[in-house]
Amino acid sequence: MVGTFSSAEQARKDPQFRDVVLRMAPIWTDLSDAQWLYVEQAMASTPERPYRQRVYRVAQDPDGTVESMVLSIPGDPLRYAGAWRERRPLNDLEPGLLQPLDGCIVFLQPDGPGRFRGGTRGHECSSTRDGAAYTTSEVLIDADAIETWDRGFDDAGRQVWGATAGPYRFVRISNDPAAPLSGRADASATPTARAGPARGARRPVHDSGDPA
Repeated sequence: MVGTFSSAEQARKDPQFRDVVLRMAPIWTDLSDAQWLYVEQAMASTPERPYRQRVYRVAQDPDGTVESMVLSIPGDPLRYAGAWRERRPLNDLEPGLLQPLDGCIVFLQPDGPGRFRGGTRGHECSSTRDGAAYTTSEVLIDADAIETWDRGFDDAGRQVWGATAGPYRFVRISNDPAAPLSGRADASATPTARAGPARGARRPVHDSGDPA
């Protein structure tokens, strides 16, 4: 699911959702253990200041289940903001330095031709945001879009953050993670928008649309 995605259409129809840009770029393509992706989300109004930056390690189990492991970037992730523009993103970062988010693996199963559905399991993906004890993620992926619904719950099972109206829907704009967003003041073609110094058959993945 490498490419550029946008929730603009959903945001126009429903003010409960925000206009978010999601970009996924392949990294460390010489590694054969899995597909590795750099994932960046930003408000469309401030593309140079992403609110979420992650690395995904995506692999398929012998039974056909696809596991998407989420890993955090050490230090200040903003030094990699806009890395999807580069030919070899995050090439100076060692995979062993990344920190897996325990309990937050998303498990995906085929749900028809070119379609996958799944999510996290149980309450093991911990969260302390806004009084939450754990978070859950539900994901639906097809050739044209990615739907994600990330929510945080307290110890009593009450939702304390995340969308309440349903999942975010990110429509595919392009297979190119550096594609410009038509009709917008997008920073995709402007390397100076980078917050830090420059650095020199696909499986499905996921991410949250919650920009908070």
